[in-house]
Amino acid sequence: LGTARSVIRELFEYGRQRAAEVGAENVFDFSLGNPSVPAPAEVNDTAIQLLKEQADTIHCYTSAPGDAGARQRIADSLNRRFGEQYTADELYLTVGAAASLCCVFNGLTCPGDEYILFAPFFPEYRVWVEGVGAALNVIPAKLPDFQIDAAAFGQAITPKTKVVIVNTPNNPSGVVYSEKTIKNLCTILKKKSEEYGAPIYLITDEPYREIVYDDIKVPYLTKYYDDTLVCYSYSKSLSLPGERIGYIVIPDRIADHEHVAPAIAGAARVLGFVCAPSLFQQVVAKCVDDTGDISAYKKNRDILVDGLKRIGYTCVKPQGAFYLFMKALEEDAYAFCERAKKFDLLLVPSDDFGCPGYVRISYCVSEKAIVDSMPAFEKLMEEYRTNAV
Repeated sequence: LGTARSVIRELFEYGRQRAAEVGAENVFDFSLGNPSVPAPAEVNDTAIQLLKEQADTIHCYTSAPGDAGARQRIADSLNRRFGEQYTADELYLTVGAAASLCCVFNGLTCPGDEYILFAPFFPEYRVWVEGVGAALNVIPAKLPDFQIDAAAFGQAITPKTKVVIVNTPNNPSGVVYSEKTIKNLCTILKKKSEEYGAPIYLITDEPYREIVYDDIKVPYLTKYYDDTLVCYSYSKSLSLPGERIGYIVIPDRIADHEHVAPAIAGAARVLGFVCAPSLFQQVVAKCVDDTGDISAYKKNRDILVDGLKRIGYTCVKPQGAFYLFMKALEEDAYAFCERAKKFDLLLVPSDDFGCPGYVRISYCVSEKAIVDSMPAFEKLMEEYRTNAV
């Protein structure tokens, strides 16, 4: 894994090199999901206030699952927003969403277990699932809407299925799974769990929950299926990717809770993920209902979608997150992305997302970068129109 790096990170590093050579304003880097919207002013103000008022204690260790008061404030917010009744004991604060998922995967997985993923999916899921020794079963993308293929999902479940992973709003497609999709998914899960006499856990990875457009609602999955665990990060909603702060919700109603909860805590201990950053435990607890300026991402989305369609590209209009999935102009998405580099367009090929033939465009960049990139997209299109590939 150290020698076979993430294609996204490789592009990001390439972009930094090109920026040093030709100037950052001439490189259109759509590779990394690094929020361009600043953290809300309250986040910085709260951090400064905490540093001043709790200078002697703010950097100290907290309890392994996180400060109880911070966990309760987050639980209270979830209860208000989604009609739940969580307590602090049902939350485990983590070093971002990656840690949340790794702790859950390590805590749940036994030899022979199988996981189900829906394409397209975040590539690191494969790394983390295979890293705990589980088998991975990928359900192909359902085109053209990128919702879940319920029939294929039902056929894919076996007695060895332990976990199903859902990511909505989705990275990389920007699609939000509809309530109908979620209800169908959960109906199948309930039926199969009863048929096999063993729980199948649904893990919802939702760092983009608040980043949605056009009044679209994102179903809260614990309301539809009891055996659901929620993995969350404030990296996107509060623009804090570098601070690594998130949480796991382990509802006390899930099957085998008396074993699952301590297993996840034990996994955090083994992985060294106990005690998330103490300063930002308090910051997110005090800013729990805030978000960055989502309207900026919506404006970027609209400019990008309109511009690409005008040029002649085929793309899926995002409903949430800050990624756009665009059809490559040839079957080989890697070759298409290499050709795009000629015009300093850095696009991520879709193969690692489990859905060949597309590219991911991360539009959490400045509005100017999107506007200025349109001539480069036009040149790329013109090259394909005038030269046989």
